[in-house]
Amino acid sequence: MGIGISVLLLVVGLILLTGAVDLPASVTAHVATTTVGWICVIVALIGFLIAMFAGRRQRPPV
Repeated sequence: MGIGISVLLLVVGLILLTGAVDLPASVTAHVATTTVGWICVIVALIGFLIAMFAGRRQRPPV
């Protein structure tokens, strides 16, 4: 997972957490959007940290 996917997941998670988009009642009846939002935010942060640490380990080309 790269930084781009992490940013995308972070944006989706924050949108779900804040309720910025009204989802249909059929979705909100079966899915806890705040829980899914928190899961997206946590996975995004973990992915971002992994991408940052993996990028630090690469040696510059000689």
